[in-house]
Amino acid sequence: MEYRIERDSLGDVRIPIEAYYGAFTSRAIQQYHVTGLKPHTNLIIAFVMIKRSAAIANMKAGAIDQRRGNAITKACDRIISGKYLDQFLVEPINSGAGTAFNMNSNEVIANVALEILGEKKGNAKVIHSNDHVNMSQSSNDTFPTAMHMAILFNIREVLPALDGLIKTITKKAREFSSYQKIGRTHLMDALPVTLGGEFGAYATALAKARDAIAVAKKELEYVALGGTAVGTGANTPKGYRATAISELAKISGLPLRPQSDMQFGLQSRFAVAYLSSTLRNLALEMGRFSNDIRLMASGPVAGLAEIGIPAVHAGSSIMPGKVNPSLAECMNMVCFNIIGNDLTVSLAAQSGQFELNVMLPVMLKSVLESTDMLKNFVPIFSRNLVSGLSANRDKLRQYIENSPVIVTLLSPKLGYLVSADLYKESLKTGKTIRHLVVSKGLMSEKEVDALLK
Repeated sequence: MEYRIERDSLGDVRIPIEAYYGAFTSRAIQQYHVTGLKPHTNLIIAFVMIKRSAAIANMKAGAIDQRRGNAITKACDRIISGKYLDQFLVEPINSGAGTAFNMNSNEVIANVALEILGEKKGNAKVIHSNDHVNMSQSSNDTFPTAMHMAILFNIREVLPALDGLIKTITKKAREFSSYQKIGRTHLMDALPVTLGGEFGAYATALAKARDAIAVAKKELEYVALGGTAVGTGANTPKGYRATAISELAKISGLPLRPQSDMQFGLQSRFAVAYLSSTLRNLALEMGRFSNDIRLMASGPVAGLAEIGIPAVHAGSSIMPGKVNPSLAECMNMVCFNIIGNDLTVSLAAQSGQFELNVMLPVMLKSVLESTDMLKNFVPIFSRNLVSGLSANRDKLRQYIENSPVIVTLLSPKLGYLVSADLYKESLKTGKTIRHLVVSKGLMSEKEVDALLK
C-alpha cells in the first residue's frame, strides 16, 4: 500500500494514498474502537450540509475567497449525493463534543475540494481542513446543530410510521366494535367491555404519544450554529450566522432557525433530552399494547385465546405447528432498548459543565438508534401483526357468561351482600350467575337479560 505523509500539530502521520481523510482521522480511528459501528448516514449528511452552508456564508462575508469557497461547496455537493461516504470512519461514540467526527468531516471535504481544484490530497496550503473548511466554526456549535438535524431527518420517517400503526389499530377497533369480552383489572375478571373499545384506547394512547413527539421535535429546529466555541460567536464575520442558518435550512429542507441564546444552545441539551423522553413515553405505551396482544393471544388451549395472531414464521424449532407472538415480542425488545437509550440520554444531558456539554456523541447515538428502530420496525409490526389480528367470538362470549363478576351488573337490584354470596357460590359450584339468579327466583330471565345487555 502506498502512503502520503501529512503533518498535524502532533507531528507526521502516514495516510493511505487513496484515503480522503487526513491526520486527525487517522489518529482518531486508532483510539475510538468502541461500538464497531459506522457513523450514521444522516449525521454525515447533516455535517456536510453545515460545511456547505458555512462556506457560502463565509464567501458572502468576504472571509474566504471564491475559488476555495466554491471548491468546498462543490465537494459538499458530491458527498451529499452519496459519494465518499466510506471515508467517514469515526465511530458514533468518539471524542467529547464530537471533535473527532467534525475533523473527519473537515478532512474529507478538504481533500475532495483539492481534487476538484486539480491539487493533490493533503495540500493544506491550498485548502486546509481547519483554516478553510472549518472556518467560522467549532465542533462545539457544529456537532449540536448536526445532532438536531440528524434526529429531525429520522423523525420525518418515524411520524408517518406511527400514523400508519395508529390507522391500523383504529381500523381494528372498528372491526372489533361489536365483540363483547370480559374486562380485566388487577389481571382479574372485571366488568365487560368490547374488544373494539380496548383497541380504540390503544390507538388513543399511541396518538397522544405521537403528538408529543411532534411537539418536542420543534425544539430541535432551533440551532446554535455560529456560536463557535463557547456561544459568543468568536471568530465569525458579521452576518455569518444568519446566512449560514438560512442556507442550512434551504439545503436540508428543515425549518431551522437561530437559537436566541447561543450559550444556552451549547450548554444545554434540553431539546434532545425532551425528544428522547417522548420516545420513551411512546415505548411505554407501545410495550403495554404489545404485552396485551401477547396475553390475549396466549393459548391456543391453555391460555386466554381471545384473539388469533398471523403466523410469520415457525414458532418453535422443536414443537411443530406452534405459532408465537414473535413480532409483539420483538416490539417489546425495541421498547426496552428505547427506554434504556433514554436513560443514557438523561445521564448525558445532566453531565454538561459550564459552557459545554461534551457528551453529545452518545446522546446522538442513542436517539438515532431509537428512531431507527421505530422507523424500521413499526411498519412491519403494523402490517404483519396488527393488521392480521382476528377475534375469537365464541371464547369471548364464553368468558362473559361463565365469569361470576357479571353479578356486579345485577347488584343495584340484588344488593351488594347478596351479590357477593352469588359470586362465591358461582365459583364454588361452577354454575353461572344467570342460572343461580333465575333458579333462586331472584330475577326473571328477562330481567337478567335486560341488565346484562
